[in-house]
Amino acid sequence: MIDKNGRQPAAQPELSALSTAEPAGGERPPARSVPLVIAAGLLVIGNEILSGRTKDKNIGHIARVMTEIGVDLKEVRVVADEEPAIVAALNELRTRYTYVFTTGGIGPTHDDITADSVAAAFGVPLVYDPEAVALLRERLGGADLNAARMRMTRVPRGATLVTNKISAAPGFWIDNVIVMAGVPAIMQAMLDEVIPKLRVGAKLIAETVRADLREGDIGSELAAIAAAHPEVMIGSYPFMDDGGPNTNVVLRARDPEKLAAAKAAVERMVAQVRAVLAERPRGDVPARQTAGGST
Repeated sequence: MIDKNGRQPAAQPELSALSTAEPAGGERPPARSVPLVIAAGLLVIGNEILSGRTKDKNIGHIARVMTEIGVDLKEVRVVADEEPAIVAALNELRTRYTYVFTTGGIGPTHDDITADSVAAAFGVPLVYDPEAVALLRERLGGADLNAARMRMTRVPRGATLVTNKISAAPGFWIDNVIVMAGVPAIMQAMLDEVIPKLRVGAKLIAETVRADLREGDIGSELAAIAAAHPEVMIGSYPFMDDGGPNTNVVLRARDPEKLAAAKAAVERMVAQVRAVLAERPRGDVPARQTAGGST
């Protein structure tokens, strides 16, 4: 858990699964290492996202970066600029995940209520942070640090600032909640500041198998492989190429040996299905495809 100053505890060793059975002689077998998993949630805040006026560009960036560093982004929620909705979503997410990122709603206008809502969720007052005020004064030079701009210097008591190298107005970090701007360039700059401070787990490794089959050709077979390899995440993704409908099978896991075994099973399966379909007379469509159109 991150403390109120944004510090992380010393890195912990990977979790281990130990056998509870005591074998003869009182000796335990060697512990099997279980990869450490760090999970995160993302709360996107803003009426403009829900209305369609603004197309969100932050979810994909955060998801990609989290995957790269070894944090599993498990959930994304989008809520309006309404304090009860923000507080409820934040309180649920922050008890569920190691980290919660928020984007949006920390600007100078009346509807920028993220700081107010986070303070309410934690039951602490909002305060004007002296460092944030100084940063904004330096950035604005002779411009008026009026009431609207001062709103961007408010943080929940006990929070630590997240530096913003683009426009100076900072985000903040309180407990396991990291609050960032909604403007993509600014959010990305804030995320860059946060990444070195995050505790990370074992990274997911991914492999892709091009099936050269329609998704409906391999649905049942792929389900069987997924059941036989529960520690490997397997997804099928249809696409169109010059030859018509096609499918990529994407496999993800933390254990390279288990990933390799599942990939080999998929490769064998698609080869077998292709061979069976090649032997069928043209126009002989399997029953499971007749209602599925091009898939």
